[in-house]
Amino acid sequence: MRRARGEVLTTILPDDAESRARAARVVASGGLLAFRTDTFYGLGADPFDRDALNELNELKGRDSKPVLLVISDLPAADRFVRFASPLFKLLAERHWPGPLTLVAEAHAEVPSEVTAGTGTIGVRLPDDEEVRGFVRACGGALTATSANPAGEPPARTAREAARYFQDRLELVIDGGPARSELPSTVIDTTGRTARLIREGALPSEVVRRTLVAAGADLFA
Repeated sequence: MRRARGEVLTTILPDDAESRARAARVVASGGLLAFRTDTFYGLGADPFDRDALNELNELKGRDSKPVLLVISDLPAADRFVRFASPLFKLLAERHWPGPLTLVAEAHAEVPSEVTAGTGTIGVRLPDDEEVRGFVRACGGALTATSANPAGEPPARTAREAARYFQDRLELVIDGGPARSELPSTVIDTTGRTARLIREGALPSEVVRRTLVAAGADLFA
């Protein structure tokens, strides 16, 4: 049977305690879902489930790109970050929670489907208690790559995310419309100097001032 244009087949649920429990079961069983992050809607999966990660990358239609993660609490970063450099600690202390993704050296057990073979991992602690609570309910960390096929604009609502992927997601959690016009800022903290990978919701000039005030090395 032909699908009507714009038809949404994925189950969309409001973000409440019952839905979070269901979402946790989806993630634990290796499923994929979409949820509102502190920026756009993201595709959520268990960062240690290789099958789910491969399915996520197939769904996005991309290869060999790192997958960024969101965490519920600062200690959750220790599951993924092997070495937190002084730059990482400085920027996390000053700008987390916030729309800043920090790239650090990854533990060896972090799947290559997340790191794309770089040996590094990008994580952020959102400045949004609803998002942190959802991630906490799902185990403390989720993938958060934007919920859109490669080349399409990021989904800003639950319905947009569901429409993009039709029946290929097990669940979409409706946390309301996106609260940002920009993605997170991404900064690599693995070198002697901080390296800007992506300008986003946290202006790089703000980060630069943090580095200057601390006497740290500036952007490469």
